[in-house]
Amino acid sequence: MVNTVYTLDYEKRDPILPLLRGREVPMAQPATIVIAEDHTILREGLRALLNAHREFSVVGEAADGRDAIRCVERLQPSLILLDLSMPRMNGLDALREIKYRAPATKVVVLTVHKTEEYLLATFQGGADGYVLKDATHAELVTALTHVLKGKRYLSPEISGQVIEGYLEGKKTLKDRSAWNTLTPREREILKLIAEGYKNKEIADYLFISLKTVEKHRANLMKKLDLHNAAALTAWAIERGLVTRA
Repeated sequence: MVNTVYTLDYEKRDPILPLLRGREVPMAQPATIVIAEDHTILREGLRALLNAHREFSVVGEAADGRDAIRCVERLQPSLILLDLSMPRMNGLDALREIKYRAPATKVVVLTVHKTEEYLLATFQGGADGYVLKDATHAELVTALTHVLKGKRYLSPEISGQVIEGYLEGKKTLKDRSAWNTLTPREREILKLIAEGYKNKEIADYLFISLKTVEKHRANLMKKLDLHNAAALTAWAIERGLVTRA
């Protein structure tokens, strides 16, 4: 008796398919992600949310800008999800350094800031996406997916503001802020002053001389037309460089 083997039509057309029967087809490797966010509970929530999707894998976390730079340089992830308002070094300064040290890593900013000032500085710094912290789970996943495919992403609420600005004849996204007159080092020192660090502590932390810190402090006060640490701190809080205690 001759045994007859019946073959489905699509197997006749593709001789490889019978060979794959019973074997596990390898899945695409998930995109590796680093989360930089100073609030532990939010960072843990983001990690759980992203790891629930098989296309993402959280491989590192950071609580401030300097840790974010080190983490990205060491891990070379596909993408970093970056908060702008973090202690010691803010997200904007970290962003520029990350893009310099790991140019292939995509950067999606996750922030509460909705102003054109932050939006402009973020994209000038090399960000690939801008997502507000009140975004939904679905929007965040959409943003990461778009950016990983090489596209830019901007939260719909921000997009609407930009369009509205153009329609009203405003020079939207035009750089007109005192913030943009500050050097990266001055911004870093401003943030540390606002966080309560003394000149000597700043010098030790940044590995620079006390005289250099004093010079930067004087330049900050001159450029911003502010005359004491309390005024510098209030200015920094107003612009979201640090959060209120």
